[in-house]
Amino acid sequence: MSELHQSGEDYLEAILGLEKENGIARSVDVAKRLGVSKPSVSRAMSILKENGYIVIGKINSLELTEKGRERAESVYGRHVLLTKFLEKITGVSKKQAEENACRIEHFIDEDIKAGIQKWMEQNA
Repeated sequence: MSELHQSGEDYLEAILGLEKENGIARSVDVAKRLGVSKPSVSRAMSILKENGYIVIGKINSLELTEKGRERAESVYGRHVLLTKFLEKITGVSKKQAEENACRIEHFIDEDIKAGIQKWMEQNA
């Protein structure tokens, strides 16, 4: 897996969110957050570990490497920006905006993201 797929980004974002909320991320918590099975999380964590995005801590915690943290924060930043943007321009609920932002965040070009960010700064 030379390039991280959408699901890999979702796992990294979930780990980051759990770290921020609880101070620790565990496989069982990732499974609950993403609504996937524990075996699915186990397989994904193996792939993320092999590719240098995470390490397994002493108490089986999932810990982001520098590479993993950079990717997770990038995805999370796009998620937050797109959620706010969709709420503002469409008037949809935060829940609906978040669901759509989650799908868009994986495919948006950097120049489009920068344009949205600039628009949001000018129209806040």
